[in-house]
Amino acid sequence: MSEQEINYPVYSPTSVIGIFSNALKLNATVNLIYLKGRYAYGAGKSYGNFYYDLLFSESDHSSIGIRISSLLRSKITNNEVYTLKGFIEKSIKNSSIELRFVVDEIIQQEEKSISEDELQRYELIQKKLEMGSKDLETLIRDKMLKDDKIRIANIYGNNAIVQKDFAEGLDVSSIHFEIDNYSCNITSATAILSTLKELSLKNYDMIGLVRGGGDRQSMETFNDLSLSDYFITINALMVTAIGHTVDETLLDRLADKRFHLPHDYGVGLHSIAEKLSLERSNSRALLIDEVKKDVRKQFSEQVETLEKQLKKKNEEFTEAQKTYKEQVENQSKTFADQLKVRNDEFHKLQASSAKQLEELQKNFQEQQKQRALELDHYKKEIAALHEKNVQSAVSEKTATLQANLETLRQDNIRLKEEAQKGKTNYVVILVSVIIALVLGFILAKIT
Repeated sequence: MSEQEINYPVYSPTSVIGIFSNALKLNATVNLIYLKGRYAYGAGKSYGNFYYDLLFSESDHSSIGIRISSLLRSKITNNEVYTLKGFIEKSIKNSSIELRFVVDEIIQQEEKSISEDELQRYELIQKKLEMGSKDLETLIRDKMLKDDKIRIANIYGNNAIVQKDFAEGLDVSSIHFEIDNYSCNITSATAILSTLKELSLKNYDMIGLVRGGGDRQSMETFNDLSLSDYFITINALMVTAIGHTVDETLLDRLADKRFHLPHDYGVGLHSIAEKLSLERSNSRALLIDEVKKDVRKQFSEQVETLEKQLKKKNEEFTEAQKTYKEQVENQSKTFADQLKVRNDEFHKLQASSAKQLEELQKNFQEQQKQRALELDHYKKEIAALHEKNVQSAVSEKTATLQANLETLRQDNIRLKEEAQKGKTNYVVILVSVIIALVLGFILAKIT
């Protein structure tokens, strides 16, 4: 540190804010001025007999805070254009200075002209009224009675964190719902429209447009006419929970069900589901009691009816027994008579059958004897024929051999003659001898 210390002023944050606040001494902050714009209600509660609302420029979405007394506020209609007289006051919050217009007098309320956009908004609202709104409780009731889960698609902004608010509100009733989360640029009507077109093809029971808050200027996204026109054509039940409790957008008016906050959305579903579960339990208990009473009554009536029927049946049974006994006796007598006739017929048939059998046996024996005689005769004829055939064959062979023998004899005679003539031929003689031996052997075999 140098020997000569440097002197400079040191301020606290409060001092800096106070200096700049006191420096903003403009005529508009000390004099009364006139302010014109579209009046919009704020939170709806008074603080110290004053309301804190907003005044929007007619040409754009810029706004300034309004502080107005309860008396003057009672003369104001929301979303109408007013000329107000008052002054500007400053409000310091941390390091920011907020300007607020304090109303002293209402100068004029302008007649509201209907623009082309407002006319289209009116036509969309009329169209939705003609179409009718789907009832959220009816949808949940029908699904729960069938033990089906309600399929919900919730659209959130990119990087949104309000899903947990919805889940906390839904609490234990989540078991009745099947919930899918989708994200898009929630401040862009084009992005929301594209997401809705995608989801409309997936047959969800409900589609929710969920936002946790934000500046009022971005709320105009939910007044977009193209988005609103498509919004009412979707078959699913449409829900809005876009985070502003006072401002009502066109989509809020066109929705089948509107919730102010994501948490309210979850709580609403939980309340309906819990109510229906309780009704179902109570109805079941009442139904059981009624059924018990009806069963007792029906049982008593049935017992009485059965007793009467049993008495009648006993009487009928006694009469039937008597009739049956008579019928049995008659049938037994008839059967005995028929049995006697059948026995006589059977004995006659048996005797006739025995006689026929005896005659058949006698005829069979005679036929057997005749067949035996015929067989012997056939055998004799066959033996004689065989003998005749053998003798014929032997005679034929004998004649042939005798012819051959005769030929040999003639040859022998011729040979002898030649031998006598001195022309002895030993070879011929030898051959003749052999032939003679062979013929002799054959004849010996045949005979």
